[in-house]
Amino acid sequence: MLRQEMNELLTQTGPGTPMGDLFRQYWLPALLAEELPTNDCPPIRVKLLGERMIAFRDSEGQLGLMDEFCAHRGASLWFGRNEEGGLRCPYHGWKYDVHGQCIEVPSEPATSHFCTNVKLRSYPLVQIGDILWTYMGEPEKTPPLPEYEFIHVPAEQTYTSKRIEECNWLQALEGGIDSSHVSWLHSTGLDNDPLFKGAQGNQYNHNDLKPFFEVVDSDGGLYIGARRFAEEGKYYWRITQWVMPSFTMVPPRGDHPVHGHFWIPSDDESCWVFTFDYQPVRALTSAERQAMMDGNGVHSKNIPGTYRPIGNKDNDYLIDRDAQRRGETYSGIAGIASQDAAMQESMGPIVDRTKERLAATDAGIIKARAKLRKAAIALRENGTTPPGVNPSHHRVRSASVVLPQDQSYIEAVSDKLRVQAGVGQLSV
Repeated sequence: MLRQEMNELLTQTGPGTPMGDLFRQYWLPALLAEELPTNDCPPIRVKLLGERMIAFRDSEGQLGLMDEFCAHRGASLWFGRNEEGGLRCPYHGWKYDVHGQCIEVPSEPATSHFCTNVKLRSYPLVQIGDILWTYMGEPEKTPPLPEYEFIHVPAEQTYTSKRIEECNWLQALEGGIDSSHVSWLHSTGLDNDPLFKGAQGNQYNHNDLKPFFEVVDSDGGLYIGARRFAEEGKYYWRITQWVMPSFTMVPPRGDHPVHGHFWIPSDDESCWVFTFDYQPVRALTSAERQAMMDGNGVHSKNIPGTYRPIGNKDNDYLIDRDAQRRGETYSGIAGIASQDAAMQESMGPIVDRTKERLAATDAGIIKARAKLRKAAIALRENGTTPPGVNPSHHRVRSASVVLPQDQSYIEAVSDKLRVQAGVGQLSV
């Protein structure tokens, strides 16, 4: 169990909170590039770390992220006209550039300098890969741009989606570093999902329902190794990467693409899940890309025009009790992303961790909480830069491997847990 005050420290990410300050040390996914596709396209509402903002692309293609509300009388700039190098509030015509600087107040005399003293809070917005990234911390402490492999491979090798999850970021993240639930919640998906099926490792998941966890510190977060029996004298290891604060990379299966998530707080009771799949050394096939677009693997099929999953808490995730009874899906819920969301959202907006009873398979979760707490306190008390800010911490890979029982996975495959140009993923 976790003390209530510690649960609050880890789950609250608004301005001025310890965990909110921690998140503001990093470049964070804010939007998919597809959401601002052309110059002068409509603005987009963005809510991150409890802050309500507007994102837009101006006439020159410059990207902006700023406070949602006009400085005049607080009207939402989502209604604004994106025109001629700025976003104009339709209420009284005040106009802002991508830096939040007011550049026109039509009611003021031509000689007035009034607008020069009007500026909305704003943050940088940068496209890398198919994601728009923002940094919400102190400008003078802006870190180098992120270097995760999936955003730097050619476009034909990668695919990213997003969805909203209606619970706190931490319980969603904890699902992403919990390898033990796969043999239960996703058991039928291992055999049927086009982005999972056919891998030899799937059988090891089915045969051994009691994984042993060995969790090791990494420069940016943790290596979370889950060990299962493979064959006489050998173990099957699945090594998940967690890079602080909320990046997870799931171990690959066979030649299927490598995948993972960012779990980014929208507010304390919801989070954005940015989900990626990529191949380090080859293009995704048309069948793989279509499967991702259809909501297979770890992606979600969303309500058209939104990033809310079709199966959600309002319709009980379209649970099919007959399919559950027949064993077509263990949970009765179709889709790995929907299965995860159902379990995580069912805990409530913020789970009461004072009531939990953790087991040996929760070793990764326990160490992740401790590392987050330590980093947040060190930042607040000493200004210590947390792990994961340095872009060298981003150049990691997950792995799955069969090893002799007397061999340490860290010693055996440490080089495979780092990006190696021109070399494919280590997978079973």
